[in-house]
Amino acid sequence: MIRSMTAFARQDASGEWGTLTCEIRTVNHRYLEPAFRLPEALRELETPFRDTLRSVLGRGKVDVSMRLQATDAAAKGFEINDDIARSVNDAANHINRMLDNPAHISALDILRWPGVLSVPEQDFGEAKAAAQSLFEATVKALVDVREREGERLRPLFDERLSAMAERVAEVRGRMPDLLAAQEAHLRERFEKAQVELDPERITQEMVLLAQKSDVAEELDRLDAHIAEVRDTLNSNDAIGRRLDFLMQELNREANTLSSKSLDAAVTRAAVDLKVLIEQMREQVQNLE
Repeated sequence: MIRSMTAFARQDASGEWGTLTCEIRTVNHRYLEPAFRLPEALRELETPFRDTLRSVLGRGKVDVSMRLQATDAAAKGFEINDDIARSVNDAANHINRMLDNPAHISALDILRWPGVLSVPEQDFGEAKAAAQSLFEATVKALVDVREREGERLRPLFDERLSAMAERVAEVRGRMPDLLAAQEAHLRERFEKAQVELDPERITQEMVLLAQKSDVAEELDRLDAHIAEVRDTLNSNDAIGRRLDFLMQELNREANTLSSKSLDAAVTRAAVDLKVLIEQMREQVQNLE
């Protein structure tokens, strides 16, 4: 399964406690790196949220934002402690009677006194349960988006892999003719130099030439890596790192093929291979 690391998902939920909105945005990153922006009332959910992400995402930078809008029924008003307020007022009046130029004490002055004004603690139990369900639904939607975005890249990989297999087959088919041409060229060089055509010497030179220009192993490894990329693309695990490694291996074999090239056609095939590998490598960077 091909999964992109770039995706966005948003889900909403509402109840008697209010309205919740959850947004998750992901971009490519070497590791899994989540960041959360949660209401203070839901802050304790960050740890289970992280566990949920680890269970379904392999890597990527993940930004999670959740907003809670409480209803009027859920949002309770202020509470005033009348006894403390009355005591503060009596104390202020008592001090004022002792002063030559007493200062007026306002209602706000009394409200600022510790213990006079308080906000009753709200029960966010239902909102927390709803937030957990909403987060899991948003994560599922995000994974679906990542899979859809990733699968859109499958034709690109299939086309490049098929083109690479064709280039490898072309080079493999040319090798016998290229070696025969090199042998004929070697004989011609001996003749022009008026060197006696010693069959044993020619055989030795051809063995050395064949060893230097033998690309059979490189071609076999290219075929094997291409097959491995196809298998990896069909895996259900996170494949980004594996594909990145395979791109490096493919590029190494293409470079070796180029260095052992016997003619311009083989060189062009090696260049084509490196271009195709680079095109895939750019897309691999964004895969989970």
